[in-house]
Amino acid sequence: MAVSLTEAAAAHVSQFLANRGAGKGVRLGVKTSGCSGMAYVLEFVDELAEDDKVFESCGVNVIVDEKSLLYIDGTQLDFVKEGLNEGFVFNNPNVSGECGCGESFSV
Repeated sequence: MAVSLTEAAAAHVSQFLANRGAGKGVRLGVKTSGCSGMAYVLEFVDELAEDDKVFESCGVNVIVDEKSLLYIDGTQLDFVKEGLNEGFVFNNPNVSGECGCGESFSV
């Protein structure tokens, strides 16, 4: 079981953590939302919870709670720039469908 970052995503997260001046890493999780059922949650972590799993990827800690890990195991988080747009892309092998707007997914 693992969750990872590409080098581009790790560099972006590292820069944000450095600018923030604190944090143990970034949390990747899921919540019930959207028209397909689930949405990704990405936030900085200052304190670890008891059920957190920590994966080190490209020098950055990716923290995932046990419940979310069931839906995102094997996911690789990338950071992509296309023209004027930039953002995180979730490459999740467990996804069986996505909504038309790309905001939510189903497993």
